[in-house]
Amino acid sequence: MRPSVFGRCLVALLLVALTTPVGAQSFAWWKSEQFQKDVGLTTEQCARIDAVFQATLPKLKQNREELDKLEADLSKMIGDNADERLVIRQIDRVEAARAATSKMRTLMLLHERQVLTREQLVKFKAAYEQWEKDHHRPPHTETAAPVKK
Repeated sequence: MRPSVFGRCLVALLLVALTTPVGAQSFAWWKSEQFQKDVGLTTEQCARIDAVFQATLPKLKQNREELDKLEADLSKMIGDNADERLVIRQIDRVEAARAATSKMRTLMLLHERQVLTREQLVKFKAAYEQWEKDHHRPPHTETAAPVKK
C-alpha cells in the first residue's frame, strides 16, 4: 500500500516538529499575515489553531518548569556525589518529564496541523522552509519520502 500525499506530508511535518527544539517553533505562525496568505488560512482555521495552542500552552509551561526543577535537582545530586541508585532514580524522573513534555508538544503540533487541508499542508511545508531560510536556520533534513505536488 503506497502512502498518500497527505500521509507523506504529515510524516514530514511531524519529523520537522520532532527534530526542532522547543523554542524554535514557538512563534505563532498562524498569526503571521505571510503564513496566512501563503497557506490560505481562513479566520476560522486561525482561531481553531490558536485554541489548540492556548489550551496546551499552560500545561507545556508547567511541564517545562517541572523538568527544569528535576534537572536542577539532578545536577545538585551529581555535584554532591550522591549515591548512584538515587541518581538513577532522578534520571528516570527527568527523562519521564522530558518525554511527557515532548509528547504534549508534538500532539499540540499534530492537532494544529489537523486543522489544515491536504493542500494547505503542502503550502505550509513550503512556507515553513522559506521562514527557516529567512531566519537563518539550517533546513531540516527529511528521512521520509519527498512530497509530490
